Amino acid sequence: MIVVKELNGLDELSHKPVLLEECIEGLKIKPDGTYIDGTIGGAGHSVRIYRRLGAEGTLVGIDQDAFAIETAMQTMKKVDGKAGLILVNTNFGNIKSVCSQYDIRAVDGILLDLGVSSFQLDDARRGFSYRKDAPLDMRMDRRSSLNAGTIVNEYGEEEIRKIIADYGEEKWAARIASFIVKARREKRIETTSELAELIKAAIPSAARRKGPHPAKRTFQALRIAVNGELEILEGALEDAIEVLKEGGRICVITFHSLEDRIVKEVFSRKSNPCTCPPDFPVCICGGKREVELITRKPVLPSKEEIEANPRARSAKLRIAQKVKIK
Repeated sequence: MIVVKELNGLDELSHKPVLLEECIEGLKIKPDGTYIDGTIGGAGHSVRIYRRLGAEGTLVGIDQDAFAIETAMQTMKKVDGKAGLILVNTNFGNIKSVCSQYDIRAVDGILLDLGVSSFQLDDARRGFSYRKDAPLDMRMDRRSSLNAGTIVNEYGEEEIRKIIADYGEEKWAARIASFIVKARREKRIETTSELAELIKAAIPSAARRKGPHPAKRTFQALRIAVNGELEILEGALEDAIEVLKEGGRICVITFHSLEDRIVKEVFSRKSNPCTCPPDFPVCICGGKREVELITRKPVLPSKEEIEANPRARSAKLRIAQKVKIK
C-alpha cells in the first residue's frame, strides 16, 4: 500500500490506454470528486483522471500486480496536480474493503479495465505472451501459488480441456489438452515457447491458416484460470455499484466475450430488477433499480484507434450510472 499527496511534474507515457477519451467522457469527472481506477496498470487512464481533479479531489488506484503499482507510482510522480492519490496493491474484488480502510464512504466514479497491461505482455519474464520465450507463469499477483506451469503440468486432461474450451472458447480444446498431456509424459513443459509449439502442432494446418495466432485462445484461457478473473468479476461489479454515490458512474472495459457477458448481465439486472411476469399491471416483487444504463450497446474503439493500437481491437466499454434513491 502506498499513499501519496501533491504530486508534481509532467509525464511521457509509452502505455496506450484503450478507449481513453470515451472513458473520461463517460466518468463525468468532478474536480472535487473521488474516483477509483480498479485496474490501474500503467496508469494511462489514471493520468487523465488525475489531471481533471482539483485539490479537493482524490484518486484511488488499485492493482493486484505489485509491479503495476510501482509503475503507476513512477508515472504519477510526473503528473501535475494537487489532488490526493492512494495506491493499493490488491485485487479490485476488494474494492469495498479499500474504501473502508481509507474511510471512503462513497465514490463519484469507478473504472475497471479488464485487459492485460501492455507492460505485462511486453515483459517476457511474466509468461503472458506466446510470442516471447519465458517460464510458464501468467500470474498478475506474484504472491499467488498457482501459475500456468502448474495447470499445464499437473491438472488432469479433462480439467485442461475444460479451461481451454470455457475460457478460451477454443474449438480444438480437446486435441490441445491431449497433446499437452502426451508431451508432459516425456518431460515437464517449462516455457511459453514449448507450449505454443504444442498448441500449433495440435491444431490442424488448415485451421491455422485463418484467424489469430493458434496459441492466442489457449494462452488467454490459462491466464483467466490462473488469475481467477471471471470468478471474481460479478461480485466485484456488485460491490463497485454499492460504493458509488447517487449519480456516480462505473465504466468497464472488457476484452473477452465472457467478461462482456457478465458485465452486461449485471448491469441489466441492476437496471431492471423486476421479476414480475410481463403481463402484470403493477410490480409486486419489490425489486429496486440501482443503475441506469448509459450505454445500451457497448462502445467500441474507432478504426483509427485500432490502427494505432491493435491491442484495442477486441475492447468493449459499458457504462452505468447509480440512480437516486427515492
